[in-house]
Amino acid sequence: MKIPFELAETLSVVIDEGSLDAAARRLHVTPSAVSQRIKALEEQLGRVLLVRSKPVRATDSGASVVRLARQVALLEHDALAALGEGDDEHPLVSVPLAVNADSLATWFLEPLARLGERHPIVFELHRDDQDFTARLLEAGTVMGAVTSRAAPVAGCRVSPLGMMRYEAVATPGYVARWLPDGPTAGALAAAPLVDFDRRDDLQSQWLAASGIDPVAPPRSYVPASNDFATAIKLGLGWGLLPGFQSEEELADGRLVRLGGAPVDVPLYWQQWNLRSPLLEAIAEEIVTEGRRVLTP
Repeated sequence: MKIPFELAETLSVVIDEGSLDAAARRLHVTPSAVSQRIKALEEQLGRVLLVRSKPVRATDSGASVVRLARQVALLEHDALAALGEGDDEHPLVSVPLAVNADSLATWFLEPLARLGERHPIVFELHRDDQDFTARLLEAGTVMGAVTSRAAPVAGCRVSPLGMMRYEAVATPGYVARWLPDGPTAGALAAAPLVDFDRRDDLQSQWLAASGIDPVAPPRSYVPASNDFATAIKLGLGWGLLPGFQSEEELADGRLVRLGGAPVDVPLYWQQWNLRSPLLEAIAEEIVTEGRRVLTP
């Protein structure tokens, strides 16, 4: 059994674009032609590859085909580069990567900018919690990911980056209002905090380590890294921030530490285990930057 690359590529484009109509526009064919290609591939492989929802999504079998298509496209790019084909004759290669929100907001974009100066490349970034980005690798959605998962995803390899260290902080005004006698267990149980979203458990970890019921405090949810930090700096609640987002304010007194042990989140870079010069260049930049700026 063989998987025709044109058909696999069509499936990949459909998943990227979210619908058959959008994929047809990108491929410069009719939606009917896209549908026929998907049907032909499903019949050839004997299984359903695409769930025609809004947006469409790949089945587990479809995800395997999409991953193959993206790997072949990456290797094709490397081959054309080795053959000395001019960049003007070929579109920039798009590399999908996954990254946690705090890394994206602080250190992750600089190595990508350096890569863009040296390679004909653009990036499609998927933002998710570091505990969930590995799933995007498993699904074939991305080629590499910043993740908290140390065990390699099947078909991938892992490089440690370092730790993102978080400390509990608040404004002096917030402390004066909600914690006038200090961050006691009773005060913290009633003092409002800020969570990133309902999957964010950093504040809950800190509370549990301090012997406080993590479900007791009232919460605000601010699901964007910079806005999350801004909410804490404006006194909406206390929360855990990495040094990237708090060191300046801690130095000049606009924020104060609440004490307690910091929460360290180990981060790793995982990527497809392919011999690709472009993927190797991406890994080198990201791993080097991560190890430079994160806590060893």
